[in-house]
Amino acid sequence: ESAETGLQVVLETSEGELATPTTTVSGNALIAAIPNAVLVLPDGQNFQQFQPTEDIALVQVTQLSGDQVQVAITGVEAAPTAEVSVGAMGLVLSVVPGVAQASESDDVLRVVVTGEEDEGYNPSSASTATRTDTPLRDIPQSIQVVPQQVIEDRNALELRDTLETVAGVSSTGARGTGIVGESFQVRGFDIFGSPGTIGLLRDGIPYFSLGTLDTNDLERVEILRGPASVLYGAGGPGGTINLVSKQPVSEPFYAASLTAGSFDSYRGAVDLSGPLNESGTVRYRLNTAYENYDSFRDLVEGEYFSISPTLAWDIGPNTSLNIYGRYVTENETIDEGLPETSTGVAEVPDDRFFGEEFNQFEQDQFSISYTLDHRFNENWSARHALQYFQYEPVRNYASFGIGPGLDEETGGLSRTAYYADGTFRRLFTNAEMTGKFNTRSIQHQLLFGIEYRNLTEDQDFQFSDPYPSINIFSPTYTRTPFAIAPNFFRDDELNIISIYLQDQVELLPNLKLLAGVRYDSFEQSRTLEVLPNPQREFEQTDSAWSPRFGIVYQPIEPISLYASYTSSFTPTFAQRSNEDGSPFDPETGQQFEIGIKADISDQLSLTLAAFDLRRQNLTTPDPDNPAFSSQTGEQTSRGIELNLAGEILPGWNATLSYAYLDAFVSEDNSGIEGNRLAGVPENQVSLWTTYEFQEGDLEGLGLGLGLFYVGDRQRDLDNTYELPSYFRTDAALFYKRNNWRAQLNFENLFDIDYFRSANYDFVGGGVNPGEPFSVSASFSVEF
Repeated sequence: ESAETGLQVVLETSEGELATPTTTVSGNALIAAIPNAVLVLPDGQNFQQFQPTEDIALVQVTQLSGDQVQVAITGVEAAPTAEVSVGAMGLVLSVVPGVAQASESDDVLRVVVTGEEDEGYNPSSASTATRTDTPLRDIPQSIQVVPQQVIEDRNALELRDTLETVAGVSSTGARGTGIVGESFQVRGFDIFGSPGTIGLLRDGIPYFSLGTLDTNDLERVEILRGPASVLYGAGGPGGTINLVSKQPVSEPFYAASLTAGSFDSYRGAVDLSGPLNESGTVRYRLNTAYENYDSFRDLVEGEYFSISPTLAWDIGPNTSLNIYGRYVTENETIDEGLPETSTGVAEVPDDRFFGEEFNQFEQDQFSISYTLDHRFNENWSARHALQYFQYEPVRNYASFGIGPGLDEETGGLSRTAYYADGTFRRLFTNAEMTGKFNTRSIQHQLLFGIEYRNLTEDQDFQFSDPYPSINIFSPTYTRTPFAIAPNFFRDDELNIISIYLQDQVELLPNLKLLAGVRYDSFEQSRTLEVLPNPQREFEQTDSAWSPRFGIVYQPIEPISLYASYTSSFTPTFAQRSNEDGSPFDPETGQQFEIGIKADISDQLSLTLAAFDLRRQNLTTPDPDNPAFSSQTGEQTSRGIELNLAGEILPGWNATLSYAYLDAFVSEDNSGIEGNRLAGVPENQVSLWTTYEFQEGDLEGLGLGLGLFYVGDRQRDLDNTYELPSYFRTDAALFYKRNNWRAQLNFENLFDIDYFRSANYDFVGGGVNPGEPFSVSASFSVEF
């Protein structure tokens, strides 16, 4: 409203008082951040008014994550000033327009607020741990977020590159070569497993891919360490990775980027967003990327295309609909890496390839989903989500991972004709209700949900026919495809019905509890046919309860001390059973964790966690009847994790992560008790840091440095041999000016030899060497 001084912005309160905001100046804008506040508007999620006075260009008020309200007031000539006072109805900002200095530009800086705060290297909230927008410091479990700025600064085009800044997470396998493609271990345990047990999510919905996991359309990646069955059902105990998609924005946004790199790699991407009507109630976003690439590995190449359209519609002041689609097509050479001897990796050049030119992985992947949100009042809201996902991968290659293996004297490497195709279908739907209420002085935030999943898989296999061997010291390629004649057929169907309840309780402003429980009911059916044998059918029913408890105590506002217990379960395949024919019970996981979270400053946060994690009910040979198994096995992972992320000084950002993991077989009947788990380094450290000059002639110029250490890893559960540790150095150089950015990224700066991962699933394969020194150059522009 108008005032003698120029303008007053009044924020009315229904109860209580608003805290005095902190104010900062950015160009011509005065920005006031009000903590511990929730914005309630009759229409929409943010307020904006253009040219309220001759001297004020724009006023915007919006809700940010972490219960913050931001007021941005943009002056025409310069940033205004404001006096803050408490009025009869709330907080009053008395605004005095600024006067431009002779040296200042006449251009008006328009501050555009979209409802999401760019928090740089230090995100303050995540949805994965609670399915609600909860500040990280109020979550009694370790969760690390890799924000978009880190992805951009590292030019991390794939998920495996993005997760290198997260200690305690390891890549296993390679794209297109295994039953689950490239997978990941969190706290020593795979996130993939039996049907329905996938620890990879996209926007909170289970996701699946055998191929490239691209970052082009991602806003951030959230890693929840430890079991998460209470919210997401069946899954491994190690953790959950959630890919968070970019969302439509309310102001026109157009961006394009080009990248060229070593080994003839080229990539282009486009990101478009904005309103589709004058009122801005309908918005869109379209992300698309195309990549064509070779490799440092002989004969290995690939091509990738994805497109992700999103439509957001504010149907009314309290109802919104988000429709999201995604299509991916990809083909690349299947590469099983380097073969192994009985004592380690074969001594051959890292670029030598042992497949054939026709080795091929192809995929077509399609998904369509929607979420419908409705707010009944300030405290209660509901959401319904529905997704259909269809995936058609084809794998066709000469595999050395199946068969007798390597003749170490002659160098002859046996190979097998391997072919697999199929159609994977996933239907997911859930309905959730969230509400806030008080029981006397105790505050509650309740989440209640029901969920249904249907998974079907129709697959054909061929992996018993021999293919001509190859000599690892002097390879000669046959270049002759084998005849495709599948002889193994498998059809699976899995139906899951779930119900879950969670309560976030605030006993005192500095004492919070988190409790939840979930019930899952599974029905599995499997049909197997191995020619010329007759078809066999299996059915199995499982159910499981998954509890969770946690407590957070904040002795002072920036410090959170927490403790938690979480659990998980993993159903077994329908064809496996005990000696008496009864099905195996689900595998279970349980974790006890304590930790501390500290906001060292508004821009810098620290998390330190210690945990004991057990994977139980594992099948192990029955000592009384070796032809059968008993569920007496157990694996243990315990350790310490540290994560520091944020802005240390103006322009200096860093993310530092360290993990110590003592992961071993704690109970087994086959004589391997005490052995370390396969592929798990005892120590892992990552540091990525950048500095951008803030003023002067070098303003906009930035430098980046990455240091990555991975300790020794056991090759298998028998601890046959160790993959050696490595220490890799990366670097970056970038320059930002107005609306464009140019960047150079250097990987493996000192050209060390190292092994990045190894293939662990039954399809086999060898060890995957890390990429030698490489360079990528990128240029991006926004309009």
